[in-house]
Formats: sequence, C-alpha cells, structure tokens
Amino acid sequence: MAATAKRVFVAGHNGMVGSAIVRQLQSQPGIELVLRSRSELNLLNQADVQAFFAAEKIDQVYLAAAKVGGIVANNTYPAEFIYENLMIECNIIHAAHLAGVNDLLFLGSSCIYPKLAEQPMQESALLTGRLEPTNEPYAIAKIAGIKLCESYNRQYGRHYRSVMPTNLYGENDNFHPANSHVIPAMMRRFHEAKLAGTPEVVVWGTGKPMREFLHVDDMAAASVFVANVDQATYESYTAEMLSHINVGTGKDCTIAELAHTMAEVVGYQGDIVFDTTKPDGTPRKLMDVDTLKKLGWSYSIELQQGLQMTYDWFLAHQDDFRG
Repeated sequence: MAATAKRVFVAGHNGMVGSAIVRQLQSQPGIELVLRSRSELNLLNQADVQAFFAAEKIDQVYLAAAKVGGIVANNTYPAEFIYENLMIECNIIHAAHLAGVNDLLFLGSSCIYPKLAEQPMQESALLTGRLEPTNEPYAIAKIAGIKLCESYNRQYGRHYRSVMPTNLYGENDNFHPANSHVIPAMMRRFHEAKLAGTPEVVVWGTGKPMREFLHVDDMAAASVFVANVDQATYESYTAEMLSHINVGTGKDCTIAELAHTMAEVVGYQGDIVFDTTKPDGTPRKLMDVDTLKKLGWSYSIELQQGLQMTYDWFLAHQDDFRG
C-alpha cells in the first residue's frame, strides 16, 4: 500500500517567499500541496480559517502570508501593518492547533531586532532594545508571531518554529519604481538607464552602508530544511523562549559594491553617482547564522549569480512592470 502523501499548506503562496517554498516542495516526493488564493480564503477571518483547517486535514504549515512593504508604506499605514499581520498569525497558528496540526513554520523578518543591535545580529538580541521606529508596528507583529509559536509549544507540545530571513530578492519580487526594496529598485533603474542610454545612474547616499542579501530560493530551501529537522536536534540548538533561527549568508557588501555588481549584470556602462545629500540609513545590518550552520544548512547562491537569475526573470516578465 502506497504511503499517504503529507498535506502541506503554504499560506501566502503567491508572494515571493511563498512561491519559492512551493517550488521547493514541488520537487520533493510524498507531498500534496494545499494552496488557497486570497479570494478563496480570507486569512483575516477567524471563522473561515478555522473552517478551512477543520476540512482540509493539514499535516504541515508554512506561514509565509504577511502584509509587507517598504519604509513609505510602513510609515503611511502602520495600523494596517500591525493589525493585518497579527490577525493572519493568530488565525492560522490557533486554527492549526485546534485542528491538531503539529508542524508549522512561521516566517518573520530581521526587523525584529533592536535598531542598535550589535552586529552581526544574534538570535539572543531579540527584545533587548528599541526597534526601528519606521517599521515598529510590523516588527511587533512579527515578534508576536514568534511568541505565539513558542507559547503553543510550551503549553501544548507543538513543533511550531520560526525563521528570520535577512534581505531577500529574486523571482516574483516587487519591481515597482516607487515602493520596492533596494535590489529590485536598483535593477529596474539600471535596466531603464541602459535602454535609454542615460549617461549616469544616481544612487542614494554615500554607498558605504553594508547590507546582507539572500536569494529567495535559498530562503525556501532553508525554510523546508528547518521545518523538517528532527525535534530533538532542533531543541538542542534553540531555547524554550528563544526558538527562532536566523537565515542569511552571514556576509554583506556595501551599497556601492551592490551597485557596481548590478551594473555589470544588467550591462549598464555609464557612470554611477552617489548622492551624498540623501540619507544612508543604518550603517550595517548583518545576521549571525551560526545556529543554522550548526544545524547543517548554509546558502548556495552567491550574490552575482542570484542577481543574474533575478535579471533573467525580470527580462522575461518586464511587461508586467510597465506603467
């Protein structure tokens, strides 16, 4: 008799991270994916989420659904960012518990750490200082998600885990000219400058701040790895009230280095100018990934390779980003 397939629900499967997790799981045998679009399942509605879990007999959950955005969106809509993210987390984690789901992976963000956290940021830095004010509502929601998982583990013996990724990029990223993150924004700017023959591209700031970047396919691989690590092994590297795990490369580059690499990948041959009248932001944001390495996982896609993969995808889908 054939073994029963594991029914896996990926919440947020249309987003950049969720879609990468789906691709990762599709390559593995014995998995039956359970996917619902926003129109099919409103994750903000507690009754709908509980009815879904009661009916679908889910074995494992990847909680990648979230309301996300850049600094402008976070500053403009702080109430939506804290409310929607809290509701999504509470509804899914509680409904999974009620339905007897023992395995769940919650995806957070590196913004959970204090604004002035020592670099590289270790998991133990959580709740040791003030958050960055511009995205504090979002960060508070993500911290609550970690603590939800830990609380259900403590009280009910669940295996609910959390991973905190560094800056992500790759396929299905947001390339909007006004509200995208640094890599897609820079990629689009260099691409359009190349097409227009623009003699120079202006990059905000001095170019000196350092940032860490992880390709979303590596993030998906790490997520599936962490979700399926043996429980005893997982607990040997985490603590009861400090159970989240950082995911990143453990190395960073300057914004200037990123810009020059981007120009090379895109094929832009003009000048790169840094507008030093514009703010730099935090000098450095780097994740300590020792816990993940000790568990047995490390990244495989180097930045230039990942940027080339992303640019190839962008070129194939650029009609979607016009306007």
